[in-house]
Amino acid sequence: MNPLAELGAALMRGTLRHVQPLGGGSLSALVRIVLEDGREAIVKTGPAPQSEARMLKALQEAGVPVPDVYAANGEALVIAVLPSEGGVGTVWSDLGKVLRQLHDSHGTRYGWDEDYAFGPVAITNRWSEDWPLFWAEYRLLCHLRSVGTTLARRLEHLCSDLYNRLPQTPVAALLHGDLWGGNVLVCGERVSGLIDPACYYGHGEVDIAMLEMFDHPGAAFFSAYGKLEPGHKERLAIYRLWPALVHLRLFGSGYRPLVERLLTELGV
Repeated sequence: MNPLAELGAALMRGTLRHVQPLGGGSLSALVRIVLEDGREAIVKTGPAPQSEARMLKALQEAGVPVPDVYAANGEALVIAVLPSEGGVGTVWSDLGKVLRQLHDSHGTRYGWDEDYAFGPVAITNRWSEDWPLFWAEYRLLCHLRSVGTTLARRLEHLCSDLYNRLPQTPVAALLHGDLWGGNVLVCGERVSGLIDPACYYGHGEVDIAMLEMFDHPGAAFFSAYGKLEPGHKERLAIYRLWPALVHLRLFGSGYRPLVERLLTELGV
């Protein structure tokens, strides 16, 4: 029997009847279970399942759709099954509304009250009242030892100029933190749920930068979300550097040209 499915059933205090392995989780294992009493759930591993559960609840409290959390311990997270019947390209308008709702949930500082990770790549979160400092220290300079001397020097050069490139005190919006199309569940023309968060408080443009790495939100998205502030195009390149660096460390040299291209675009 599948150990992850058995663990999920135990966390739900039920007896396992059926298990369906699911794909799509490059950094975690994922199964769908059905219990003898008819209840269904998704069970997944992750770097910190209890932290992820708290993030999902934070998103839910902000008023955006996410799967209900049924249970979590140090090994697995058990969440509700949500309808998923299409791709993100059919819900741009609704996703714009959902993201606007999320970013209208504000904090008083930047960061989060616990660290997290993308697989083996740590996400350090410390509270800060200085946004450029937070972005430099915890999203860019933290990769210096892992990217080689040339990229490290270019990143250091960029970070030395962030006070001229980023607002010092943008609104501290609640961020999803890993917003790409694969983490948006779709049903019809609506977003049925956001999944796999890596939450913290920061500049809302961070989520949009991540979304635009692999997807192409169109006019309907931005009409629903609202206009971005002047200068956002250069900032999006700065914000896109973090997921690009994470991908470089997780998946190898195929992502190095993306990092280099972003740095060149930024003139460093």
